[in-house]
Amino acid sequence: MIDKTDLKNRKGENLLRRIDPATTIVPLIVILVLCTFFLVNPEGSTNLLSSVRTFLGDKFGVYYLMLGLGILLVSLWIAFSDIGKITLGKPGEKPQYGFWSWGAMVFTCGLAADILFYSLCEWISYAQEAHTAELGSVQDWASAYPLFHWGPIPWSFYATLAACFGFMVHVRDVRKQKYSEACRPILGDWTDRFPGRLIDVLAVAALIAGTATTFSVATPLLSAALSSLVGVESSKLITISLLVVICIVYTVSVMGGMKKVSWLANACMWLFGILLLFVLALGGETRYIIETGFTAVGNVVQNFIGLSTWTDAGRTTSFPQNWTIFYWAYWLVWCVASPFFMGGISRGRTVKQVILGAYAFGVSSTFISFIVLGNYGLGLQMTGRFDGIVFYESCGDLYQTVIEIIKTLPAHWIALVLLVAAMIAFYATSFDSITLVASAYSYREFQDGEEAGGRMKLFWAILLILLPIALIFSEGSMSNLQTVSIIAAFPIGMVIVLIIASFIKEAKAYLEKS
Repeated sequence: MIDKTDLKNRKGENLLRRIDPATTIVPLIVILVLCTFFLVNPEGSTNLLSSVRTFLGDKFGVYYLMLGLGILLVSLWIAFSDIGKITLGKPGEKPQYGFWSWGAMVFTCGLAADILFYSLCEWISYAQEAHTAELGSVQDWASAYPLFHWGPIPWSFYATLAACFGFMVHVRDVRKQKYSEACRPILGDWTDRFPGRLIDVLAVAALIAGTATTFSVATPLLSAALSSLVGVESSKLITISLLVVICIVYTVSVMGGMKKVSWLANACMWLFGILLLFVLALGGETRYIIETGFTAVGNVVQNFIGLSTWTDAGRTTSFPQNWTIFYWAYWLVWCVASPFFMGGISRGRTVKQVILGAYAFGVSSTFISFIVLGNYGLGLQMTGRFDGIVFYESCGDLYQTVIEIIKTLPAHWIALVLLVAAMIAFYATSFDSITLVASAYSYREFQDGEEAGGRMKLFWAILLILLPIALIFSEGSMSNLQTVSIIAAFPIGMVIVLIIASFIKEAKAYLEKS
């Protein structure tokens, strides 16, 4: 841990001297240039980025699939090997946070409100896929695929990297909390040269792009839910107002330090749990939800290897290119921020506890969300209470379809209130973690036990919300920026492999010295 006197002296240093322009100014300029390009030439930029994205998914799709399955297997090997016994901190040191508070922050730091949106509607998309009919029935596979795409493989990215970054920060006691620094055991002096700088610029650019597009995914649902509650038509003004409210909430929280971040994460879990219990207990589909969920878990377990390795080489449906590869890529981009935060809050836990704990909280909570919210809508479809597929086909608005599904609940306004509150809390907790990580990333040196300055936190808190607000005025731009983040996942995946290999090398050397 950093000495308190040293910490006080460092706070008094000129902020500009401590800022790393490569990870602060350069990514900002790159993103602003991209956004300008999207706005000035939306059609041309869309065609170009779509071509690149299609090329990567079609020609290199197996790369993403191998990466996903490989990281999952490596994470389990690390957890149950001698490396898994390493304490992130001093040997015998107690965990910094209680198990529940730690788990709440782990779960909420990386999913934002996307989990609520996709839990409520993803089954509709799978029900319309030709591949679902090839496998069997909508009943069996529209409920199973969400669990696969949000299950162990994507969470293995977070879990493994959390252990890597936790080791780097709490055991190696590095001064630079950056992606490149995690590669130092293999890169050596190249970490401080062009390869290392390139890794850091790429990481921050991907972080900003992924962050901006995350808001574009679920914010329209939040706007639609609030509009339905107050009886007004959804508009861009309402969406922007909600973004400002979210910004205020997470800015106040992050400026208050980790104590408020932890409190907000716990509050988010309570709101999330109450919403799930409301739907499960009062929706009239309790038996169906539980039984379908149980079957879906069984289908995923039984067919896991096949689902993880299917490439559709004949391109009969291009399902893995449109879904599995897309999801693995999107989760890889989010790996720039969330695992750093997870590793930072894991001081005092063993590597094994971090990896298995991330699975325990992340996978189980995600499964419960999709089983309860997703199977409620699927249950309405299968029993004929509400045909979500036909409604969506007629209106073409997935967000309005979700609202209509919620309106089938008794006292549905309560569910809408819980949904709005939970989504705001999810966004706030996720962007708390991103703000903290981005702030630390902006310093040339940043030691364990030191927090970023208030001005740096405020800079990132505002920056993270400005891009989504600007992009609201151009739906094509939001799609383009999301595509940029997916494309960025291609090199990010290579860096992640390098980080994990560096961690294993350094951890083995640490064990030999112990």
